[in-house]
This record gives sequence, structure tokens and C-alpha cells, in this order.
Amino acid sequence: MISPTPVTLEGHGVRLEPLSLAHREGLAAAVADGRLWELWFTAVPEPEKVESYINTALEGQRAGQMLPWAVRELSTGAIAGSTRYHHIVAPIDRVEIGYTWYAARWQRTHVNSACKLLLLTHAFNTLGCKVVGLRTDNFNFTSQRAIEALGAKKDGVIRHHQARRDGTARDSVMYSVLLAEWRDVQQHLRTRLARRTTDG
Repeated sequence: MISPTPVTLEGHGVRLEPLSLAHREGLAAAVADGRLWELWFTAVPEPEKVESYINTALEGQRAGQMLPWAVRELSTGAIAGSTRYHHIVAPIDRVEIGYTWYAARWQRTHVNSACKLLLLTHAFNTLGCKVVGLRTDNFNFTSQRAIEALGAKKDGVIRHHQARRDGTARDSVMYSVLLAEWRDVQQHLRTRLARRTTDG
């Protein structure tokens, strides 16, 4: 049975640091880059609500439901965004990766592939997960494309599944990577990152 605990993960130009209030200013700067909270179908906080966002994530961690990180881009030292494990189901060795967002300057760079490689490696190789899930809003087409580009398989759509910030109900597009698929997904992500490095 998996038992996720806070840990620092580093590689491929990023460091995932266990989320804390010390990351408040860096995360506030990151959300301001691109005014990310204006995307109505995401759960990105406004700059003045970052502290509450962190506290809620840490409450989820204490309850055993989440494991959140701040994402630091190492070439600049800047906080690029945040991500976490959530919907942890220890008896069946399942976690989901989500609550992921990055400052506009780090979108469509090495950051997302690097984070996903670190998170998937930790989930499968260290925690012993049998499956890692990912989900996104049905209107978040950018996120859907990014998840599919990782090599995750689409499981389906759960309709009227979760409340958005504005009170409307979203459909959730569900994806997953099984342990049996991990070797190929890992090779795919490593190749993507190597090409980005080569392309400069």
C-alpha cells in the first residue's frame, strides 16, 4: 500500500519542493505572469489568495488526500508554478497528478515534461503505484493536449462531475498511465526532454 510523504524531487532543470508558506511570494508572482486566475475553467488562485491556496493544499496533505509541491525552474531560480498528487487511494496504489499550473513564461517549455517525468517516476518507481491518473476540465483544451502528449490514455469523460470556482458544474476528462505502460511513457518523456535540450 502506497504512503506518499513530502519529498523534494529534482532533475531535468526543475526542482519540486514540498509546498509551504515560504513559497507564497514566488507563487503570487507566477500567477501574475499571464493573469492565470482569469481562466475560468482552472483552479489557479488570484495573487491575494495564494496564502489560502497553500493552506488548503496543506490541509489536504495532513488529511492524507494530497501531496503538493512548488515548482522551481533551476536555471533562473524562479518559482514557475505548482503541482500535486491528489485523490490518493492507498489501498489500490493509485494517485492522480493535478492542480498543475505554470507562469506564462514557462508554458510550452521543458518545465511540464520535466515535472511529469519526476512525478511519474516517483509514483511508479518509489511509491509502487499501479496507476497514475490525470483529469482536466472539458473546456481546458490546452491541458488535454498536454496530457495526451505525455502518452497518457484517455479513460473517458465524467459528466457534471465537479464544481468550478464560478459555481458551474464541469465535465471532467479522465486520463491514466498504467504501470505496464510506464516504461514506454518514461522513454517518450526522456526523448522529449533531450530534444528540447538539443534544440536549445
